[in-house]
Amino acid sequence: MDHRSHDMPEMQGMKHKTPMHKMDTKTLKTRFFVCLILTLPVLALSEAIQTWFRFSLTVPYQPYILLLLAIIIYGYGGWPFLAGLTQELRALKPGMMTLVGTAISVAFFFSAATVFFPVGSDFFWELATLIDVMLLGHWLEARSVLGASMALEELVKVMPTTAHVIVDDKVVDMPVSHLQVGSLVLVRPGEKVPSDGIVVEGESFVNEALLTGESKPVHKQASDKVIGGAVNGDGVLKTRIEKTGKETYLSQVVALVRQAQESRSRTQDLADRAAALLFYVAVAVGIVTYVVWAVLGNVQFALTRSVTVLVIACPHALGLAIPLVVALSTSITAKSGILIRDRKSFEEVKDVNAVVFDKTGTLTMGQFGVTDIISYVPEEDLLKWSAAVEQNSEHIIAKAIIEYAKVRGIQPIKSTEFQAIPGKGAKAKVGGKEVYVGGPSLLKQEGIQNEDEKVAALQKAGKTVIYTIVDGTVAGAFALADSIREESRMAVRELQERGVKVYMLTGDAEEVAHGVAEELGIDEYFAGVLPDQKAQKISALKRQGFRVAMVGDGINDAPALVTADVGIAIGAGTDVAIESADIILVKSNPRDVAKVTAFSKQTYSKMVQNLWWAAGYNIFAIPLAAGVLTSVGIVIDPAVGAILMSLSTVLVAVNSQTLRRHKLTSPEA
Repeated sequence: MDHRSHDMPEMQGMKHKTPMHKMDTKTLKTRFFVCLILTLPVLALSEAIQTWFRFSLTVPYQPYILLLLAIIIYGYGGWPFLAGLTQELRALKPGMMTLVGTAISVAFFFSAATVFFPVGSDFFWELATLIDVMLLGHWLEARSVLGASMALEELVKVMPTTAHVIVDDKVVDMPVSHLQVGSLVLVRPGEKVPSDGIVVEGESFVNEALLTGESKPVHKQASDKVIGGAVNGDGVLKTRIEKTGKETYLSQVVALVRQAQESRSRTQDLADRAAALLFYVAVAVGIVTYVVWAVLGNVQFALTRSVTVLVIACPHALGLAIPLVVALSTSITAKSGILIRDRKSFEEVKDVNAVVFDKTGTLTMGQFGVTDIISYVPEEDLLKWSAAVEQNSEHIIAKAIIEYAKVRGIQPIKSTEFQAIPGKGAKAKVGGKEVYVGGPSLLKQEGIQNEDEKVAALQKAGKTVIYTIVDGTVAGAFALADSIREESRMAVRELQERGVKVYMLTGDAEEVAHGVAEELGIDEYFAGVLPDQKAQKISALKRQGFRVAMVGDGINDAPALVTADVGIAIGAGTDVAIESADIILVKSNPRDVAKVTAFSKQTYSKMVQNLWWAAGYNIFAIPLAAGVLTSVGIVIDPAVGAILMSLSTVLVAVNSQTLRRHKLTSPEA
């Protein structure tokens, strides 16, 4: 049983389902080559082609053979356009298919009439080449769009189909689709994690590059979360499944990417209006062209000019210009750990000139940790004594000191007679010495003074200072604070280099906020702000004329995220379904804010370029197609019009693909 067919229902039917093409690439390719082969005898038997290339070829029933070939080409090759014409007219929304279907129908029926009635010369060859070129353009477009959509399928393909489930101390292989929350699974070296879960035993490095964009393998041990689809390294992991089916990280990523691809874009609205305008302009100019040339006495030339106008004005490329960029950009960002929920907000990021960061969990780790240490004895001794006392405590400060000692390679030694001192600290016997660990109130209790200027500076910066007293003498001090993310400094600097003003919001006291803002070089900060007041600060900045992006954890920052012009959730981890955010940064890296603003500008630029490639040439081509320069010998045939239109389509497709060259890297990278 295939896991993908059960856990990824949102992917079903996506392979060939795009906004522009209901037919798959194989069918379009087949129709193109069949019609191309049939076009060769049509060209050879056409009087105009024989005249141009100065040769003569006559066969019995030549007009009827041409008609038979034209019927096959029109019916088989023109079917996608005729079906599209019918659908658009039924929906009362004439567009590109209506234009193409009308053009080939007029060309076919007029040419067929010339076989039986003396109404002028046929242009079967124009009909055949027109359909060939249109099919070629559709085929190339379908391949381009399919290539973008298949990026999602590549994500789904990383999922394994079998899991090693531990049942009654035995390992049983079963389909991943049968996994349940709470199942215990074994992940061997080199295998993929079957579904989202938490490590209960083992240690290894896990590669999450394809899922989150994190290039370096991530170290995993007991209590760490793992993502389904990540590749295990050399170690063996026992994992308890926490999420299955639609709840998994990958399923949510696919759903969000698909939602973004289907969401409306401001630029798409513009493209739709342009396509509608082109249709009415083409119809009007086509009618006027026919009437004018018919009045001048050349009915066949009038019809030829009208058909050419309809063909050359076809907004085929215009229908591709925006959706293809949308499909590509959302796939590229998803692979880089940046998930876009709302296209309009993604486009607005490029105009943001003020970014407001929440402090805790965004600029900082959201975890209390040791930031500084001042030692009056050998540092190793200070850490041993302090850790020996704190290993008996469950206090958050005690855990931070223990963790710091472990990072420094110091293992706590045995202590005895441990005693907690409520509100002040703790004490214990360590190696025959009496060791106290606690805050300033503990010093006061013991009648000890410490006037070290370094300690005073740390306290002024808003950090919590904990002293270690050994046999009545201060042996050293620890400064603790919420640890600043390593990437935060670069994130602030990169945004400021782009001319963006950086603010910080926090519920912490003035001293703490000032210390963090000064260390990161933040322009301004708001301290002592309660969660329900954050949205008010965002509104105030907007009233000052700023285009504001709010960056927070998506939970207590929800009102502010919604109030901002663009809400960006950071620290999402495996919980990516954050309804209040427009953009989600999976890797918890503040620098991705600068990356997404840069990529937004690149994407918007590509959309604008495509609109010009798609529609700009009509300004010059439509008058030429109408025959305004016929007097000086410049005439555009229907087939030439089709080539110009399809060339515009190909240019749009190629130009969109160049977006892949834009890596989501930091500005200086």
